[in-house]
Amino acid sequence: MENRMLKSRMYLVTSASLAAALTLSACTNGTAPNAPSATSSAAASAASAPADVTFAQMMIPHHKQAVEMSDDILAKVGIDQRILDLATQIKAAQQPEIKQLKAWLTDWGTDETSTQGMDGMSGMGDGSDGLMSDADMMALNKASGAEAGKLYLNQMIVHHEGAIKMAQLEVDEGQNVDAKAMASNIVATQTEEIGVMKSILATL
Repeated sequence: MENRMLKSRMYLVTSASLAAALTLSACTNGTAPNAPSATSSAAASAASAPADVTFAQMMIPHHKQAVEMSDDILAKVGIDQRILDLATQIKAAQQPEIKQLKAWLTDWGTDETSTQGMDGMSGMGDGSDGLMSDADMMALNKASGAEAGKLYLNQMIVHHEGAIKMAQLEVDEGQNVDAKAMASNIVATQTEEIGVMKSILATL
């Protein structure tokens, strides 16, 4: 009788040890219950807030217009070389950013068409985006020589100021780390370029 009880206890101990070993193996070699998978982690890294989406949707046409303005001035003759160098620099910086912004919108499951409008970021929607009107763009297109150079600089200063406001709002309100990093870079780069443009204007 005593021998049977001893065997029974040994069986229970062995079973408990085996169960513990299986549980430990599942935790160390498998995926713990409710642990996020690699797929869900990747999705989280691409997550965005409404401010991130609005930033991308607003900045794409803004950058496109800056590139158009720069193409316009680069096609003219009699333009100060410093202005031509600046226009080339602006194109080189903003064209890759347009491509990246479009890629983010695709990753976030949306497109370039802004559905949130200028109210997508607090503080915008009051005409402070710095975009040129059709009349402004036509004036730059028709201008020539030194007049065109001055007009380009004056228009681009206003344009940059609008971009800086949008970018600063992304820094303050956005959640996507990469988008916030781009916005921070835009603030720094375009603030510096405004200083350069004002310096050139002072000598024309």
